[in-house]
This record gives sequence, C-alpha cells and structure tokens, in this order.
Amino acid sequence: MPAKEYLILLDVDTRKRHYHFAEAGRIKKFVVQLEVKAGAVWKEVIRYDCAHNYVHKDCYNIKGESKKINLYLDYEEALNFADEDINENWELYREKFLKGGFP
Repeated sequence: MPAKEYLILLDVDTRKRHYHFAEAGRIKKFVVQLEVKAGAVWKEVIRYDCAHNYVHKDCYNIKGESKKINLYLDYEEALNFADEDINENWELYREKFLKGGFP
C-alpha cells in the first residue's frame, strides 16, 4: 500500500494533517497532527508519530514549547487512537492552546 496523506479542515483556523505508510499490511510510519492558525501562521498543537522508533504524542503551547508523552502502543493502534482523539477533542485542544497552555 502506498503512502496516504491528507489535510482535513476542521474549522477556518483548525486542521488535521494525516500521513501514514504501510507495507505488507502493517503501518511502518505515521504522523497525525492538529494545527491551529495563530495570526498568519499554522502552528502544531498535538502531534502523534513514531519518530525515534517509538510511538509518542507531542503537545505544544503557543510559544512552540513542547512536552513528549510515550504512548506504549503499536503503530496501528496509535494511528487509530490519534485520529479518534483529534476528531473528538480538537475544539478543547484548540481552546487550551490559544489560552497559552499545553493541550
């Protein structure tokens, strides 16, 4: 299966970026990211990925500072969890981000 990548507009200032690559039916790489437009710039709010060879969630504040949370999931579970979490909680994450805190 080739890589799949798409951008979903959730609101005029909020979008979800999704990328995954599968080989032989197994997820090999993925990134699911919530982005909010602050002024004229799109900024990361939440990013789930498998960089550094483990699944984690990066949470950003409006200053660009981040904290990393290890998820202890396999790649496929994490990809599904990331999509569902952002779909269900993007409004809450955006609000907290715009107020300066970590989602």
